Amino acid sequence: MSLQDYWGIGPKTSERLTEALGTERAVAAIESADVRALVDAGLHRGRATRILRRANGEAGMDALATGDARSVYDDLLTLAADAALTAHAADRIRVMTPLTGRDAVESRLDRVVGARDAWTGLDEPDRGTVADAFAAYDEADASDLAAVETAVALREAGLTDGPFADVGGLDGDRLRDAADALADVRGSIDPDGELDGDDIEIAAGADAELDRLRDRLVAASDLADSAFDVLESVRDGSLRDFEALEAATIDRVARETGVEPATVRAAAPDEALDAADFVSGTLRDLVDELESAVDEREAAVAADIRDRLRDEAGTDEDTSVARAATAVSDAAFLLSLGRFTAENDHVRPTLVDDGIAVRGARNPFLAGEVQPVSYGVGSHSLAGESGPASADAPPPGDRVSVLTGANSGGKTTLLETLCAVALLASMGLPVPAEAAEVGTFDRIVFHRRHASFNAGVLESTLKSVVPPLVADGRTLMLVDEFEAITEPGRAADLLNGLVTLTVDRGALGVYVTHLAADLSPLPDAARVDGIFAEGLTNDLDLRVDYQPRFETVGKSTPEFIVSRLVANASDRGVRAGFEHLAGAVGEEAVQRTLSDAEWTANDD
Repeated sequence: MSLQDYWGIGPKTSERLTEALGTERAVAAIESADVRALVDAGLHRGRATRILRRANGEAGMDALATGDARSVYDDLLTLAADAALTAHAADRIRVMTPLTGRDAVESRLDRVVGARDAWTGLDEPDRGTVADAFAAYDEADASDLAAVETAVALREAGLTDGPFADVGGLDGDRLRDAADALADVRGSIDPDGELDGDDIEIAAGADAELDRLRDRLVAASDLADSAFDVLESVRDGSLRDFEALEAATIDRVARETGVEPATVRAAAPDEALDAADFVSGTLRDLVDELESAVDEREAAVAADIRDRLRDEAGTDEDTSVARAATAVSDAAFLLSLGRFTAENDHVRPTLVDDGIAVRGARNPFLAGEVQPVSYGVGSHSLAGESGPASADAPPPGDRVSVLTGANSGGKTTLLETLCAVALLASMGLPVPAEAAEVGTFDRIVFHRRHASFNAGVLESTLKSVVPPLVADGRTLMLVDEFEAITEPGRAADLLNGLVTLTVDRGALGVYVTHLAADLSPLPDAARVDGIFAEGLTNDLDLRVDYQPRFETVGKSTPEFIVSRLVANASDRGVRAGFEHLAGAVGEEAVQRTLSDAEWTANDD
């Protein structure tokens, strides 16, 4: 397969990958989603990630129907990658894409939930041991020895079944034998081939004879670098003939390098122009001979290590080293996702045919304490389950909801939460809620409010949201304040059309708007919900009940905003201006809000 057959790889990128990796290795890196290999070849990490996402999940990426949906997807994977236990696991997380079949989603959910349970089931010391083992694995650049040692640590921590069955399938005795053999190697060694890589060497202490040869080579190289000093020391004025100088040179070199005098003599040139040529030639040839001896001994030791690795493999097709490397990589990936899930209290969603509903959901991008909310559209069973009060249970059956209510009341945050839940579930990952039922969507249309009021924005927005809505398959529409892109009257007409089209196409949708009162009668399969502001805190912050009230039109409550502006105005003229606006929105309501806030502050 040509590299240019892959999405995002043109002639220049193909040439760069070919020069750095070769075509075969580059294709293998792409097919295995190896971000590191592409980055090491010179590609920017973001570009490498995009290429690998398309190469390994083209159909899944098509579910991200808008730029805002892709933005939430990127942010979710960034959060998950931050919990990764190894750099390679983080790379594998970043190239995850929505899955295209329910079986694939269920399978990954099984493994991730199993990994979460395994992670939470470890006590703190064992978690620390596992994390330290993966950290050492990273620091060793995922060497074979580090992979084997990490596999041993995982086995000792009890991570040997469920999603870690591959680790449990490794033979402990063979792993220890492999670790002993690999302790003599710096880097990776192929049991069936040569040493793999220019920077790989046999470790010091692996072979006494090799250590002696290396020491002699170092000493000879040092003498060769100072040949003039050697000449001066052996010539010191007392040596009157060349034979005596030769003998003194051989004696000095043999004494300082540990090489037998006969070996030094054999390296000496038969003919030399003068004393300097004899000394430098002897040392130069001796270094060459020692280098050859070191290379030969390294090859012999490497062959012995290969034999030891073959012996530990027995009749298996793969060695324990290769199996450990794969098992550790997969374990790091799954444990990282399990850790992310556990640390954020995510739960396994129930996959349904046609709906999305959450109970006690939280926006994954908000830090600190947040009010969980319950919401849903389509078919689901959360309304009948115990948990929230009935007023907080999302009613089932409605295809579309029109969400209204207070400024800064969390409407956009709720849309983003639903988008995040749908995307996480589509990737086979648990979601930030107490309970969730999520359908399979071929396209997720998330459109944030864009504060531009011109025909170009209207046209581009309609071109963004309508084609995926009318395409075949299931679509989830999450559209924020459509009225921001055209005049309110026409926006209401367009929004009515979108709601009706959503119902007609069998899609699901949540539309945020302040124009509920201007909408024509909605289809029977649509409802209007509201979020309400309840006043100001004693710090004059807006106090909002973020849980939507179903089948109730929310109020924008501008008097709360104006009240805060009046209270915070330090300039007399500016305050007078805000007070004038207070009269426009209802002076009595503003005064009541200010009084309530003052009473609350005094009460505190």
